[in-house]
Amino acid sequence: MIDNTFLTPRQIVAELDKYIIGQADAKKNVAIALRNRWRRMHVKEEMQKEIVPNNILMIGATGVGKTEIARRLAKIADAPFTKVEASKFTEVGYVGRDVESMVRDLVEQSVNLVKQGQKEQVKERAQQNVEDIILDALIPPVRNTQRTTTGFQQQDENNKPATEMSDSELNEKTRERFREKIRSGEIDDRKIEISVQASPAGGMGMIGGGMDEASMINIQDMLSNMMPKKTKKRKVTIAEAKKLLLEEESAKLIDMDEVKEEAIRKAENTGIIFIDEIDKIAGSSKKGGGSGPDVSREGVQRDLLPIVEGSAVNTKYGVINTNHVLFVAAGAFHVSKPSDLIPELQGRFPIRVELNSLNVNDFYQILKEPKNALTKQYEALIGSEDVSLEYTDDALKEIAEIAFHINAEVENIGARRLHTVMSRLLNDILFDIPEQIPPNAKVVVTREMVQDRLGSLVQNRDLSEFIL
Repeated sequence: MIDNTFLTPRQIVAELDKYIIGQADAKKNVAIALRNRWRRMHVKEEMQKEIVPNNILMIGATGVGKTEIARRLAKIADAPFTKVEASKFTEVGYVGRDVESMVRDLVEQSVNLVKQGQKEQVKERAQQNVEDIILDALIPPVRNTQRTTTGFQQQDENNKPATEMSDSELNEKTRERFREKIRSGEIDDRKIEISVQASPAGGMGMIGGGMDEASMINIQDMLSNMMPKKTKKRKVTIAEAKKLLLEEESAKLIDMDEVKEEAIRKAENTGIIFIDEIDKIAGSSKKGGGSGPDVSREGVQRDLLPIVEGSAVNTKYGVINTNHVLFVAAGAFHVSKPSDLIPELQGRFPIRVELNSLNVNDFYQILKEPKNALTKQYEALIGSEDVSLEYTDDALKEIAEIAFHINAEVENIGARRLHTVMSRLLNDILFDIPEQIPPNAKVVVTREMVQDRLGSLVQNRDLSEFIL
């Protein structure tokens, strides 16, 4: 596996090619942006502060791969990533999501990433602790006593080694035998009683207004920390106990202060925020009155500006500076244009990438090549019933042509059209398994089958508008 830390731009594009068809220009730009983050961390410290990320604005119709590029980029970089929709935000003073919430979401993702990494490091110790708890439930430990002719007597440090085995030694040997059985899963179905942490009660409501989201989170967090942690007894199988206790024991071994510090550092230096539907908060290109919804849209842009420019945002894990967070914005820009965004915000997205609309060949490649191709997903689903599914090459070409044709005739929703087409094509097969189509059967999707099941929808435009 390639070391993610040292991925070159070409290697990043090669990784993206496994999941996304076409859009070479967009891939190239995001690959450079990602590599630049690694380059920044390897320059002199005084220069690091001066190098700001080149935020990217992706322009393209829905379903052409904008979101997928950003999501895969974050996975390649092993970086905190959050996706937000600009249309969900409202201007400060109005009811709705506060723009700073996207930064808090990013920090939350970063904490989860770091916590997961630390859990892997302490996993072995946590598993041993879990085994000890389960063993205590199965075989309670005994006080160390020594067998004598008159019965039992307490052993102290001055006693000489006993010629016969003490109860504690017998107990320890029994525990070790059972430890092996726990590890092998031999007694996973046996039920035991354990104490687990009770789930916290739902969020507390606050009476009165005038409190922002950050203050509300901090107060609720403070109150929950003041409350004593409650435990409850549960009777579960050993297999369930392993899962429940591993989470708790791992959490005990993790230093949360260290996690918070590392998470803030990771979010600041490698975090990626993907702002979708940014065109929805742009003013309309049509010149007219400056009142109405446009005022609120511009307000959201002005609230967004300091976050993108770089500012300190308070979160429940600490203050994060957004100066070096990479922002990737995307929008279809059917009604508005990028130039309809306020000039200051436009200047904060210097890299403009236009994504191409998908053609018939792109649809065919999307069905055939990506690692997570829809065709492969259906093969796996049907394969779970021991039925094999295959597609002829002509069938894939026919599906691609039908999807492209419906996009052209009804509404262009890009690659998402393939989901509805494939679902319509294979629904009967999925319904017939396993009664009509028994295990070990083989289903081959041919061009004739595709035409038979989808041909009428393509011809009847009115019907396809409602169904597809």
